[in-house]
Amino acid sequence: MKKIIYIILLSLSFTACEDVIDLELNSAEPRLVIDASLNWFKGTDGKDQFIKLSLSAPFYNLEVPPANGAIVTVTDTNNNTFSFIEEGDTGIYRNSVFIPEINGVYTLTINYKNEIYRGTEQLMEVAEIDRVEQKNDGGFSRDEIELKAFYNDPAGFGNYYLFEFDMLETNSVSLEVYDDEFTDGNEIFAFYTDEDIETGTEISVYNNGISERYYEYMVVLLQQTDDEGGDPFETQPATVRGNCVNETNPENYPFGYFRASEVSVFNYTVQ
Repeated sequence: MKKIIYIILLSLSFTACEDVIDLELNSAEPRLVIDASLNWFKGTDGKDQFIKLSLSAPFYNLEVPPANGAIVTVTDTNNNTFSFIEEGDTGIYRNSVFIPEINGVYTLTINYKNEIYRGTEQLMEVAEIDRVEQKNDGGFSRDEIELKAFYNDPAGFGNYYLFEFDMLETNSVSLEVYDDEFTDGNEIFAFYTDEDIETGTEISVYNNGISERYYEYMVVLLQQTDDEGGDPFETQPATVRGNCVNETNPENYPFGYFRASEVSVFNYTVQ
């Protein structure tokens, strides 16, 4: 794949010339990208679920192509099979009769272009978010707003959590993962800070119960996508594999993950 980049060199007299650099970038066949998070929000029946399928694309593509025409099902240990039907050509597949069950084991099966992809996950329970506390003089410079979302970790179990701090106005999300190796049975908190956040900003805080495998997957993924991780022309880290495999053609493995979580939500307005 070839891409043309124009570098404009401005002289002190504001005259311009341009050099054309023809970059040879490696290309690859598109892979299936599986964004499958079955979320059972506390206080709901959990029947409405969706799964998003897309295709990997070259680095400079501005749009993410959907994966259309797949046959998507989820099967539970009670022999219930839930069919997910695509909405038009969006790559979003929905089901409105899903039955969530704490600790239930679910198997995702995708038939895409005559190849079978499959992944299995357990629906993990989660602790309720009790409260959010705010501090206005946080950070090294003492001018950042800090938020702490408190929850009580159940004693005697190995628990893993994915926290999402969702800024509703900007549609931006901060992700953090936690485990209870050193905090089992205690009240603990998830932490968020931002020097640019303003009074009146509405934030939805989500606590997702996750499996140990998904926790390990997210730890690696978040390390690789850190803002300090360098530019796209540096040597890239190894591909992070999820829990879905291509049973027809293992070499054509997918990206993404199949996750099932109970979710606690706490809505907060910055003071």
